[in-house]
Amino acid sequence: MRLTGDYDVDVAHTRLGFVARHAMVTKVRGSFMQFEGHLHIDAADPTKSSGTLRIVTASIDFFDMPTYPEITFASTAIEQVTGDSYRVTGDLTIKGVTMPVILDVEFTGSAVDPMGNHRLGLEATGTLNRKDWGITWNALLEAGGVLVSDKIDLAIDVSAIKSQPAG
Repeated sequence: MRLTGDYDVDVAHTRLGFVARHAMVTKVRGSFMQFEGHLHIDAADPTKSSGTLRIVTASIDFFDMPTYPEITFASTAIEQVTGDSYRVTGDLTIKGVTMPVILDVEFTGSAVDPMGNHRLGLEATGTLNRKDWGITWNALLEAGGVLVSDKIDLAIDVSAIKSQPAG
């Protein structure tokens, strides 16, 4: 299968997950349910590839949805680290604040599914500090520490379908 081309993120088979420490003792996992994303893949020169993502904030509290209805990500640079591993730098906008983030991305494969769709898979991880984007709510614990960690680990699994040429 030829990888170069434009892809739409398959929302039904993609997970935009995150993990935060809760009460300083457990990890709480969450995910966004409403989003859309697009990829452009240049197999000959991966540095010319790109990706965008738009997440509806109504799917998670904390984000002041009436004022900031979405979170966006747009890649700004892609570097091949080794083989199928890449470092993707991009602008992440949350609550009106745009900051660069770095994601470690692994190409997990490509295939034609039973419906004839050309698919590719990616896994991405990264870490951010939620306070950098103005997400500051917290509660102090009686034993010390806080209810929700500042550090958020991202765990993203993407299935994308190659766009059909117009015509």
